[in-house]
Amino acid sequence: MGKIKRYLTDQVHIAPLAMFRVIFGMMMLGGVIRFIARGWVYELYVMPKYYFSYYGFEWVKPLGEAGMYTVFIVMGLAALFIMLGLFYRLAAIAFFILFTYVELIDKVNYLNHYYFISLVSFLLILVPADRFFSLDVVRNPSLRVTHIPRWMIGLFRVQLGVVYFYAGLAKLNYDWLFRAMPLKTWLAANSDFPIIGAYFDYEWVAYLFSWFGAFYDLTIPFFLLMNRTRKVAYLFVVIFHVMTAALFPIGMFPYIMILATLVFFPESFHISLIDKIRNLGRNKTIFQDQVQNFFSSHWFNKIIIPFLILFFVVQLASPFRYLLYPGKLFWTEQGYRFSWRVMLMEKAGTAFFYVRDPETGRQCEVMSSDYLTRQQEKMMSTQPDMILQFAHFIESEYKKKGIKDPEVRVESYVTLNGSGSRLYIDKTVDLTKEKENFLPKKWILPFAENQLSKK
Repeated sequence: MGKIKRYLTDQVHIAPLAMFRVIFGMMMLGGVIRFIARGWVYELYVMPKYYFSYYGFEWVKPLGEAGMYTVFIVMGLAALFIMLGLFYRLAAIAFFILFTYVELIDKVNYLNHYYFISLVSFLLILVPADRFFSLDVVRNPSLRVTHIPRWMIGLFRVQLGVVYFYAGLAKLNYDWLFRAMPLKTWLAANSDFPIIGAYFDYEWVAYLFSWFGAFYDLTIPFFLLMNRTRKVAYLFVVIFHVMTAALFPIGMFPYIMILATLVFFPESFHISLIDKIRNLGRNKTIFQDQVQNFFSSHWFNKIIIPFLILFFVVQLASPFRYLLYPGKLFWTEQGYRFSWRVMLMEKAGTAFFYVRDPETGRQCEVMSSDYLTRQQEKMMSTQPDMILQFAHFIESEYKKKGIKDPEVRVESYVTLNGSGSRLYIDKTVDLTKEKENFLPKKWILPFAENQLSKK
């Protein structure tokens, strides 16, 4: 235990952390600009009439058009300041709060890499990433340090390792390994891909990609940690993410991972990189800097280190919470989010909502498109908690129309990994009587391997 403690608290050069700060800020600034430029602020956070809030965060609401654009502009400035290391701590706090706020507005927009960004921006608040190669040091040279405890860099390597390893664990399922699904479907749809696209129609290629993807995710963090294998491993990181970026519409995630993974490289690599950047402006090398160690205070270590241990324990345990629920995980999606399950299934569905007035017996169909955007309809139709939320929203809307106690039922059909359309929700259940909570949702019909819907 003593050896582990000494290893984690040994002073190492701060350069990997400083470069990680620069890269993260740069990528986030680019992401915010891209988001605004493509009109996604309006499309996702202004235009919708209804938002699917997270359980327990129903109080998180959008701020209107002017408010949401202000949020994104401030978020972009915070990312810029993180990159420059200017008013760093304030910028890191602002970015974490604003980014997480935006992600909590509507779970329709949930992506694993947004979750990853929230976690990393939170970790950046806790470390002195601005104490080197930053404008804060230019403003106040007394802030400069060259060495920090090893664990402050290790945090980010562990965080990246968790993402990869758990993404690999999630691939160890029957559909991925023994049916090559959903890659078999996705690759065939990309048979016009340059040079190698012609091979995507072959089944063995889908199996090769599936098994290699699982092996890659499970092992790449360990290969990146070892000096002898790091360079080759990083080459595979680049190839893997460039391929996924070219084949699938997953935004900036591949590029974020390519650049963030550089944190695994040794301090000499980052010192050299910073030196080259500095030499673009002034001919000064950091090898001449005098060693200045950073020592965190006793109270900081006493509070923050146990908190960080808890932070990672929760992350490691959370993906297994699905074991508490009956049924097929990809079907019920209970315990699916916040578990590093990245691009594992092809799921599509339709949902027809019906409102019945128990006093008159009259029933009518609700047009979801009157309330939801196309993307919200698509995401809601395959996710039971959203179906329940929307049913309660419909209940409130029809109460406003004068129906005292409306009943809301849904007829929903879903296909999973090419399995064919199946009835998804018990259409006899009045969803207004069901409450959102963490208990199993008994009104989700079980996934029957050989039972297709008879509509």
